[in-house]
Amino acid sequence: IRQPLPPDTIPAAEVFLNHWRPDLCLWSGGDLRPALLICAAREGVPLCLVDAEEALLERSRWPWLRDLPRAVLAEFTEIHARDEAAARQARRMGADPARVHVTGVLQEEALALPYREDDHETLARLMRTRPVWLAAMVQPDEIETVLGAHREASRAAHRCVLIVVPDDPEQSAGIAERIAAQGWRYITWSEGALPDETTQVILADTSGEMGLWYRLAPICFMGSSLVSGHHGRDPDEPAAHGSAILYGPNVARYLHRYSRYAEAGAARIVRDTDTLAVAVQAQLPPDRAATMAHAAWEVASRGAEVTDRVVEMVLDTLDRRAAAET
Repeated sequence: IRQPLPPDTIPAAEVFLNHWRPDLCLWSGGDLRPALLICAAREGVPLCLVDAEEALLERSRWPWLRDLPRAVLAEFTEIHARDEAAARQARRMGADPARVHVTGVLQEEALALPYREDDHETLARLMRTRPVWLAAMVQPDEIETVLGAHREASRAAHRCVLIVVPDDPEQSAGIAERIAAQGWRYITWSEGALPDETTQVILADTSGEMGLWYRLAPICFMGSSLVSGHHGRDPDEPAAHGSAILYGPNVARYLHRYSRYAEAGAARIVRDTDTLAVAVQAQLPPDRAATMAHAAWEVASRGAEVTDRVVEMVLDTLDRRAAAET
């Protein structure tokens, strides 16, 4: 059940808590609601702060009520910080140092996506000796940049194959027209066609098959990122499937995730046709793409370990609460 939080006043918090009667509160990030959290603690609800982030904690420093952050943080039995900067911020705000732990970034969504094994086996066999790269969640106003980069990459590796996944399948017809207008030899996946030795572009125009395309391409450009207004798409998906990640500068919705991958050498920012072409060509050698993909997988795996730790903490807390009530 997704339920919006109430206004942060004591009366609204009490109504909310009396209605839902939670057994546990996991508070993520650090943008604290003092009335709700203090009222929950008074009701005996165990509070745990997870994935604490420095910027969100800083937002909760109420200068006109200097003791309030300390009072709020004192109610948390455990505080899991995503990095040492967040841990320092929590301690500066008055958190008990014994309760603050640097655990890393919580895995937010990335799971292995389903795919049809027979399709994967067939396509992998047909393209087994060819360099392949993926442009995922592409917008119509990005396709010219993507195709221009593919043309440059094809000069360096003439058998290179580009898989294009439109962000919205309804836009596939227009994207197909642009591909055809440039003279590319392409197939449309929804029509049941398979690539042959002459195929240069695969237009993947169906929904729900990203698990297939991520697994086929060791290099993934995440679209909806070159032009402002689209806000980017989730980099955890290609990372979880073994792809090196390329992305544009307009990824506000997922900025902290892209930053994590970039800092680990698992992602590279591009800005136009030339920089995308250079980035794709740099990753075409299998060993280079594998190095980036492994770095991405390590970052994603660390998030999974943090998630497992939180799950264990939740189960232990609920067990203790149940035992105390019997």
